[in-house]
Amino acid sequence: MANRTHHNHESTQQLKEDLHHLTQTVEELVNATADDSRSNIKELRVRAEKRLKETRDRLEDRGERLYGEARDSVEHQVDAVDRYVHDNTWTSIGIGAALGIVVGMLIGRR
Repeated sequence: MANRTHHNHESTQQLKEDLHHLTQTVEELVNATADDSRSNIKELRVRAEKRLKETRDRLEDRGERLYGEARDSVEHQVDAVDRYVHDNTWTSIGIGAALGIVVGMLIGRR
């Protein structure tokens, strides 16, 4: 679990860095519009497009990886619950019945 937390922290930190770079590029582009130098604007536009593409690619890769990890985690948890229910059928029935009684009492009080 600690490894997953560390990984999420790294992903969050990388996302912050990507957004910071993107913000810098946009600011440079906005500031460049005050200049009359067309070559300066063209150069900044090329840099901005390159950074945008790199950032988008990294975000898409990270999003796919996080989705895969979340899907694997959910599948693992579902498998664990399924094994528990099969191994502890009567306990599971008892828990379900207890929850039903509690919910019924709560609904009945209204």
